[in-house]
Amino acid sequence: MGPELRRRYLHAMGVQVWRSRTPAIAAGALMPQDLDSQPDLGIASDQDACFEPDAGAPRLGLAAVETTAPGPRGAVAELDWDSLRAEVAACRACGLCETRTQTVFGVGNRQADLMIIGEAPGVDEDRAGEPFVGRAGRLLNLMLAAIGLRRDQVYIANILKCHPPGNRDPSPEEALRCEPFLLHQIELVRPSLVLSIGRISAQNLLRTGTSVGRLRGQWFELGSDKTPLAVTYHPAYLLRSPDQKGLVWQDLQRVARKLRELQNSPAGCGGGS
Repeated sequence: MGPELRRRYLHAMGVQVWRSRTPAIAAGALMPQDLDSQPDLGIASDQDACFEPDAGAPRLGLAAVETTAPGPRGAVAELDWDSLRAEVAACRACGLCETRTQTVFGVGNRQADLMIIGEAPGVDEDRAGEPFVGRAGRLLNLMLAAIGLRRDQVYIANILKCHPPGNRDPSPEEALRCEPFLLHQIELVRPSLVLSIGRISAQNLLRTGTSVGRLRGQWFELGSDKTPLAVTYHPAYLLRSPDQKGLVWQDLQRVARKLRELQNSPAGCGGGS
């Protein structure tokens, strides 16, 4: 993707961009560097920003993060994609089965290098049966396009498969009931990298109460495969707090850079593109 097209996507996201041919920008401004080191895109890179958590934040370094949970339990671990989807659709393990319109299984490339894990389906997702639709979904599509990816090139799933009434947070029990399905999806996709989007996603995957603001900017390991995992803000949060879009762009740059590193490593990425 050329710099001009990427600039258009970033503008649509609400991230301010400008042309600059000089390496020095006034104090407090964003530095001119994009994913492909083009000199005329005024966007900050993670190399120019401090990502250390606040002093009081728990230090969840790579060695400190355990696997998210034991492997998928029971018969779920043996299911193929079609059988897993059917199992999710028929699930009545918690009370959300009484209020859902339909389950929200997941969507995208089942051999993707990048897997995105969100929080819980909203009203739009409950109607459509697909994660990340509506305004938040359109913003996610722009976020992906800004780093040269289409929606159909990644795999997208949620912590929860059913919509909690009133868009409330999932209860710990509800998240636990859905966990075997998500873990098996991760196992089937075998992504090279996971991007956790939003507080509910990050706190469940990493078994922590730490805020997204303190988790972003770090790399964690997920599961026994030690899949690299990054954390960023949810598109719905960005719609309410557009001033945070620049931070998400920094996170996306880090993800894109890591994917390139993995693709260029001797083992390469395992998923499709």
